[in-house]
Amino acid sequence: MNAFPTEADCIAHLEKLRWNGIVESPFDASSKVYKCAGNRYKCKNTGKYFNVKVGTIFEDTKIPLIKWFMALYIFSSHKKGISSHQLAKDIDVTQKTAWFILHRLRYAFEHPAFQEAIGETVEVDETYMGGEEENKHESKRNKNARGRGLGAKKPVVGMLQRDGSVIAKVTDDTKLSSVQPIIDRFVKKGSVVVTDEWVAYNQVNRNFDHLKVAHSAKEFVNGMARTNGIENFWSHLKRGIDGIYHWCSVKHLQAYLDEFALRFNTRKMGTAQRFNFVLENVSGRLSYKVLING
Repeated sequence: MNAFPTEADCIAHLEKLRWNGIVESPFDASSKVYKCAGNRYKCKNTGKYFNVKVGTIFEDTKIPLIKWFMALYIFSSHKKGISSHQLAKDIDVTQKTAWFILHRLRYAFEHPAFQEAIGETVEVDETYMGGEEENKHESKRNKNARGRGLGAKKPVVGMLQRDGSVIAKVTDDTKLSSVQPIIDRFVKKGSVVVTDEWVAYNQVNRNFDHLKVAHSAKEFVNGMARTNGIENFWSHLKRGIDGIYHWCSVKHLQAYLDEFALRFNTRKMGTAQRFNFVLENVSGRLSYKVLING
């Protein structure tokens, strides 16, 4: 609130981060731009008017940027996130609006800057998200859900670079045909990949140096081979989901994974640095209709 006391301060800060003094038209990057009144600009080639919010998660928002900035500050600085009910009280909006704000912020985390490939020594593991069938209402139970891949929970594959970033992706199952392409996409070739002995990792050695730990034999560390780091991330993720959000649908699960991954990956940043890091990567627009579709 001290840093951005007015709407004009918020707009000026966003313009500095997005354009750094060189205004670029979102309609035609090669066009000359004219500055107009009210923080608006005009694209010469298209004749269209725009402001710094066009082409970002803030486009067409009726909520003041000062509330968006406050929401981002709270959301990114809380170690396990914040519920829409609590955020609604903190920034004085409805719960529905707070929920939409949080999902727009999570949508920004899908930006390529937050999805860069990792390498060197990478720990890979899978986990399952979702409540126990026995704890669900009888009308919502999956009576055929037992063991791996039978619908009891949603599988997630995680990849953690030692002393670096984590990437977590929802997958349909934990078979080799599903897991191997994820590893190939997000882990740099030639890296050392550490896994347990699950069969989905049997072909990791095609593109990587593969180390294993035999969890079934109560082996958790074998020289460089260990998956304690990615398992620590799973612990933070599940405590955050259970303690703050309590539940999330399969449809939005990837967005929550991106949220916790970003918070983990910026753990060494200061609050202001993390705040600006997110604001520099808010391109793209998520409408409410698209968010709730299906």
